[in-house]
Amino acid sequence: MRSVAVILAALLCTGNVLAQRDSTARTVAIEQVEIAGRRPMKEIGVQRTVLDSAILRENISSSLADALSAGSTLFIKSYGRATLSTASFRGTAPSHTQVTWNGMKVNSPMLGQVDFSLIPSYFVDRAAIYHGASSVGITGGGLGGAITLATRQPDREGLSLRYIQGIGSFTTFDEFLQLSYRGRRWSSSTRLLASTSENDFRYRNYDSKQFTTDADGQIVGSYYPLVRNRNGAFRDLHLLQELYYTSDRGDRFSLAAWYLDTDRGLALLSSDRNTSREKRNSQAERTLRAVVSWDRLFGGVKVGARAGYTYDDLRYRMESDPDGAGNFIPVTDARSRIHTLFIRAEAEYAPNERWLFAANLSGHQHRVHSGDRSVIDATTGRQADTLYRQERFELSAFASAKWRPVPRLGVAVDLRWELYGDRSTPLIPALFVDWQASQRGHVVLKASAARNYRYPTLNDLYFQPGGNPDLDPERGWTWDAGVESTLRSRRSSLRLSATLFDSRIDDWILWIATAKQGVYTPINIRRVHSYGAEGKITASTSTASGWRFSADGNLAWTRSINRGDKFSEADESVGRQLVYIPVWSGALTARVAWRRWVLSYKWQWYSERFTMSNNALGALGRVPAYVMNDLALEKSLEFRRLTLSLKGCIYNLFNEEYQSVLGRPMPRLNASFFIGLTPKFRNP
Repeated sequence: MRSVAVILAALLCTGNVLAQRDSTARTVAIEQVEIAGRRPMKEIGVQRTVLDSAILRENISSSLADALSAGSTLFIKSYGRATLSTASFRGTAPSHTQVTWNGMKVNSPMLGQVDFSLIPSYFVDRAAIYHGASSVGITGGGLGGAITLATRQPDREGLSLRYIQGIGSFTTFDEFLQLSYRGRRWSSSTRLLASTSENDFRYRNYDSKQFTTDADGQIVGSYYPLVRNRNGAFRDLHLLQELYYTSDRGDRFSLAAWYLDTDRGLALLSSDRNTSREKRNSQAERTLRAVVSWDRLFGGVKVGARAGYTYDDLRYRMESDPDGAGNFIPVTDARSRIHTLFIRAEAEYAPNERWLFAANLSGHQHRVHSGDRSVIDATTGRQADTLYRQERFELSAFASAKWRPVPRLGVAVDLRWELYGDRSTPLIPALFVDWQASQRGHVVLKASAARNYRYPTLNDLYFQPGGNPDLDPERGWTWDAGVESTLRSRRSSLRLSATLFDSRIDDWILWIATAKQGVYTPINIRRVHSYGAEGKITASTSTASGWRFSADGNLAWTRSINRGDKFSEADESVGRQLVYIPVWSGALTARVAWRRWVLSYKWQWYSERFTMSNNALGALGRVPAYVMNDLALEKSLEFRRLTLSLKGCIYNLFNEEYQSVLGRPMPRLNASFFIGLTPKFRNP
């Protein structure tokens, strides 16, 4: 891939000299025209956050976890770059956040969650977050919410190519290549992303206090040593191929196929006292996702169909080298293979401007083969007995009716029903209302309420040892109410929104210890009450001299309280905040642009998180609050046949020593540099 950069850069040095455009070119101000229209029927009462494309395209090394933490009120529980990153939505668990990619669910049928560190933000063209009850319109099981991800055909007509090379601290290299073509009927896009890193950053280990002594052996001082992150190297490869076709009759077909191949070391805990290289943990994953779709508009009816397939090959290995000679022996060799088939049919009908009806039916067929194949008896060759094979069919039926009797009022009702295996959930209803309180300030009041269910994962039911096939679905009620306002002038815009939410979840699934040592089992035990407030501000302005300013900010206050279990209220964790749920979280992204320069600043803040259910204080009972600051400066250079972009990023600007998860150190001050090359083809 690096040879591509050399070839493209050589274009600058050939006999055909490329003349740089005049850096003092005039900025032409175009009169702004405000277009007022009806609010979309699909969004009646919906609490939705659309991630800004600038946040998704921050840089090629960013994952969707980075984009979500910077552009929303979600809390991302991260173990570091290229390690597990999960999303907590309004104080719920990661398994309560449902995620779709081009309409197909991507939550693991084994764990029920999504690792957002495995989703490059450069592979996502559209990302939207549906809060609380609004997730019912996307899929079931989103007790916290849902996230939709999608790709789309290239915007630019003709042939286009883009290559970006990144180099960063800790021997980190990132490379991105996109080749796309858009014609009258056909479009194609190929994206390739490769990342490697030693990830051996230095951190101060506050879990390993060292003492200094005098000549007599008496302790005279102490300190916390600077050590390197161990066993954290990673290699990621992503390939995304898309094809689009539009027929003469208006049929639109698309295919998106995404393959990832990753091999990651799992860094040792900061509390690990092992100073040698006698053990190592690693996780490898090979995943293929493919979705083909068709849709067409027949008068006032839009119909569509999708089909997809997902294959996951996951392998976790823990190895030890007892004699220190480099002969590693597997202690754990867990392997999981997952096959998922997906199919969906959908239709929308708008008889007039006041009504919109929609319905869809989707099915997922999962087949899982999971187990630990490590040898536990070297003499007999006996392997660990933790194997399970299971299949499950999941069906989801959805219908909605949206009504706008007058331009300022909208009412919508959603109904969903789901089947999993030989069991089904009760009917899932959701009600939405919005009212335009002021046309001048575009002030809209919104409210929604829903009943929702999330059925157990395959690990919850069948994991060996400990699975519980008698689990019931988690069930909850959620409601929210909010206001949003949009103000626009000739050169500026301001959008404000605030939301209050309340959610109560019963039969929360919790894994607890059993009488058998080392064995845990899940049970429907906990009752959780989650409530709080969310706020968002988006602003932009420009000057006649060409300066442009923009800001995107989020703030959330979340209480997620354990209301006790079904068997006993005499528990010291009752009335306490759930573990790893911050009460306060905030994020701000600000940009200043002038001509071809862009300066961006990102700020993130999380209050302390408790690590014990009784909210005990102390070094092991909580993860301290932290503030993160990142700074980036970008410059683009225009040549006759090439656009060259240069970008430098500084992460953790003030050298904060912090952790997102207890015992998992994070990098201190570090930097990256990116160079992008975009040739200019002479398209017809």
